Amino acid sequence: MSTSSIAVLIPARRASTRLPEKLLLAEHGEPLLATAARRAAQAFGAQAVIVCADDPALIHAVAGTGIAAQLTSPQHQSGTDRIAEVAATMRADIIVNVQGDEPEMDPAHIRLVADLLARHPWAGIATLCVAGGAAEQANPNNVKVVLSHGERASWFTRAPVVYERDAGRPLATCHRHLGIYAYRRDVLLSFNHLPPSRLEQLEKLEQLRALEAGIGIACAVVEHAVAGIDVRADYDAFLARWKNPT
Repeated sequence: MSTSSIAVLIPARRASTRLPEKLLLAEHGEPLLATAARRAAQAFGAQAVIVCADDPALIHAVAGTGIAAQLTSPQHQSGTDRIAEVAATMRADIIVNVQGDEPEMDPAHIRLVADLLARHPWAGIATLCVAGGAAEQANPNNVKVVLSHGERASWFTRAPVVYERDAGRPLATCHRHLGIYAYRRDVLLSFNHLPPSRLEQLEKLEQLRALEAGIGIACAVVEHAVAGIDVRADYDAFLARWKNPT
């Protein structure tokens, strides 16, 4: 697949309750959003990346990076809705959704998630996961994915999976889902018009809407997960890594 047919869209919302003004934090030298955008540009080039922002301050945050930014409706309820608004104006075949609070996203992961759609014609969406253990199994904030043959995702859940009946307990290991997605453009635009599904509303997992609608999701296992920034401790840890790279 030609890289010109791939776009990397970064949904950016200014409001953040757990870490106020998170995407504008700049103690490492530039706004966090700019760092995430520069990192994402390492996958397919700056020309492939668009920041999809809900506030002019976020547009200003990436000025000077050489990366485009577009103001979107402040009414969107999710990042998927936000990137769909921009994708509707584009001709790219594959849309990769990268979060603006992941400044250390591995560019190889961005390329991999896009390549999954090239490899699997049956898939409308692709994503990634990483091996997890007992702590991830027990934590409902860590979303687990059940994999079938051929890199097909069968299920996503916050509950411990898979349950081993003979042992009388869930397996000690799992696959923890990572929040990066690639969409075929037509699937993204149609998905945006599907109503929230019953299982999605119960688990609060948007990807279940796709599975309930019969949309195939491809999922590859990667060896490591990038560290997103949700709270101040996450940003402090990022600052330490930024100052002392290994």
